[in-house]
Amino acid sequence: MAQRILSGQIPEGSTINVPDLQADLGVSLTAVREALKVLTAKGLVDARQKRGTFVRPRSDWNLLDADMIRWHFDDDVRPELLEELHEVRGIVEPAAARLAALRADDSHLTALDAALEEMASATDDVAAAIADLAFHRALLAATGNELLTKMEVIMETGLADRDRLVHKVKPSDDPLPSHRRVVDAVRAHDPVAAEQAMRELLAKAAEDLTEVRGSGSKPRGRRA
Repeated sequence: MAQRILSGQIPEGSTINVPDLQADLGVSLTAVREALKVLTAKGLVDARQKRGTFVRPRSDWNLLDADMIRWHFDDDVRPELLEELHEVRGIVEPAAARLAALRADDSHLTALDAALEEMASATDDVAAAIADLAFHRALLAATGNELLTKMEVIMETGLADRDRLVHKVKPSDDPLPSHRRVVDAVRAHDPVAAEQAMRELLAKAAEDLTEVRGSGSKPRGRRA
């Protein structure tokens, strides 16, 4: 149901005929109603007397919700979300790296080192993706900023789905050196170097997006 709305198959402002939807999906009315409750909580739909259930304007949708990001990727209903994710990361992560260099303590460095070790020992794409997520989560935690740590919802969901799409086409090159440069700068408490190392790491991801725009195909290339 969410994918039909996100893709525009059920457009904004349209009224949802619940019995027809039930029949089309081949599920129980209870299942449809429960699903609508979930979509209501995420700002996708609402219900009013006399009007019934309808799709809310896109401006009301909770696009930062983890499920919403995943649904966008599940059926490639909005491929440009990859580019928007990169833009968000370009704003958040270099600043996070700078703050981490100023504030990281031994426990944060331990978590970052552990992520690097997992990255180095990964034997398949699944293990590598898990290590990649652990690294970015640890970096956000090292900022000491509680609000920034909540950005992991976007990072984790977006990175996981981006990696899934990337590795359908070709394996990534070794992500360890670029990630290690960020950790080395954080350990040295060098905010300028940490920010620059993160920008260089993200530049690799930007190459994938450039290729997507140029070819119109699914992303290929490196993990960042």
